[in-house]
Amino acid sequence: MEKYPCRTILLTNSVSLAIYALGIGIMAQVNWWVMAAFILYIGWLEIRLIKGGCVNCYYYGRWCAFGRGKIAGWLFKQGDPERFARRELTFRDLLPDLLLAVIPFLTGLVLLILNFNWGMLVALVALFLLASSGNGLVRSKLACPNCHQRETGCPAERFFNKRK
Repeated sequence: MEKYPCRTILLTNSVSLAIYALGIGIMAQVNWWVMAAFILYIGWLEIRLIKGGCVNCYYYGRWCAFGRGKIAGWLFKQGDPERFARRELTFRDLLPDLLLAVIPFLTGLVLLILNFNWGMLVALVALFLLASSGNGLVRSKLACPNCHQRETGCPAERFFNKRK
């Protein structure tokens, strides 16, 4: 797909933003310093993704499924699409992204154990479902099947779909 429709971009980003909001809300229950540090972590992850990946992607300057290709075009100089296609992902590369959901989930779990609260329980269930099934559905049904970069070489596609 050359350009993703606005509804796809809105849906994919709504999942990410909901995960961010739940994480921020959970971390705010500790104190505002922890919440602020978590917000900075989210910002660092987004910049890392856009500057390290999106600038080299086929969708640089275009509306990809997540809208980040367009954002990369506004903020950074274009990189090398061949570099994107050749890149190999490892679990270590994905760990910072996984921690985005794991840190608030574990924090919320500790808070829940210390002082049971139905709101926290609902937030933890929602965070778990969005970070696992929500992300999985967005990528498997909306983003990846229609992605042009996937056809020319995608490190995430190779990592998650290793042939047995």
